[in-house]
Amino acid sequence: MSRNLNLPFFPIPPQEYSNQYFEEVLRSYSTYLQNMQNPGEGRNTFTVFTALQTDDSGLEVGAVFNHGGYLKVSEINTPHVRGSEGTCGVGAVTVTIS
Repeated sequence: MSRNLNLPFFPIPPQEYSNQYFEEVLRSYSTYLQNMQNPGEGRNTFTVFTALQTDDSGLEVGAVFNHGGYLKVSEINTPHVRGSEGTCGVGAVTVTIS
């Protein structure tokens, strides 16, 4: 596995139902689920990100996205929402060349 996880032991079932066997399988399955839900460590010397979102809309906290050519990490208090651009104009300018 890429995250250096220890795989839990799943015992061989007995011929007849055994409460102890069921408890061992349940314990192993619980260990497996905890390992899979733990993001673990990441150490990389080379990483390529393709098709990243350009905002953090819908991303969980800690997910990465591309915002204007910068790799950013989504945070709760720093939104980069979709469609946050705008333009406006005030008055008119006349240029006369003589």
